[in-house]
Amino acid sequence: MPKANITTVSEFTLEGFSSFGWNHRLILFVIFLVLYLLTLASNALILTLIQLNRQLHTPMYFFLSVLSISETCYTVAIIPRMLTGLLHPYRPITIPGCATQLFFYLTFGVNNCFLLAAMGYDRYVAICNPLRYSVLMGKTTCAQLACGSWSMGLGTAVIQVPSVFSLPFCGVSIVSHFFCDIRPLLKLACADTTIKELVTLLISLGVIVLPMVLVFISYVLIFSTILKIASAEGRRKAFATCASHLTVVIVHYGCTSFVYLKPKSQNSLEDRLISVTYTVITPLLNPVVYSLRNKEIKEALRRSLGWKSLT
Repeated sequence: MPKANITTVSEFTLEGFSSFGWNHRLILFVIFLVLYLLTLASNALILTLIQLNRQLHTPMYFFLSVLSISETCYTVAIIPRMLTGLLHPYRPITIPGCATQLFFYLTFGVNNCFLLAAMGYDRYVAICNPLRYSVLMGKTTCAQLACGSWSMGLGTAVIQVPSVFSLPFCGVSIVSHFFCDIRPLLKLACADTTIKELVTLLISLGVIVLPMVLVFISYVLIFSTILKIASAEGRRKAFATCASHLTVVIVHYGCTSFVYLKPKSQNSLEDRLISVTYTVITPLLNPVVYSLRNKEIKEALRRSLGWKSLT
């Protein structure tokens, strides 16, 4: 194509859920807004409880607090723009704005994947090596695992964002998603993206499959140890310490794997609806599951509120 006929794109338009009618978009807006506010409030509550209660100053709750911070930043990067798009469809976003959103999405999203793996390792040490737990999961180790997770997220963003936005964008500027994600952006590039798509797939395999495998290995060892416990009550208590984490892991890795590791889909609306799960629901699921299923969190809340009992 002659250069004179190429129209360079200076901004993108997020398609979001614009194909839905106004009434449906308004319903989605109310639902997502409520879930977003609950996510912010519940994560803030968990962070406050962990900070104020010395009984919760343990490796498990250290990782939970770091995950809460990451999940909060993750939702702030995605959901406000999505809510705006529900009320004002096809609202444009500048290329720098799109690149910024993708940067924070990748940083916190990848960080969450590896934090869940670190939390799996923490549960493995607590159940399989309880006598050495305080030594193996000291403050230095916890800090290293947390920093390693952040580094993986930041490194992924530093590699991926410049790679995507080094491509020329011309002609169509409508992103078939409610936020700036890699695959929808690559579809808009007016250049061969085969190599970049392959690199994206390999990186996705690394940041999703690797922590998933680490969590799987941790739980194989955990379950084998639990089965060796003589009493049924002992097995129940041991499993209860892992149930919350395992629930979040299954939902988080299951949804992200379906979106990023499956072949190209022609149904972009289906991908968007699935993406709602890990951008809106999972960030709320984490604090809710840990709060409802965790006796120590409920006890800390009871003490903070001055209640005699908390059911």
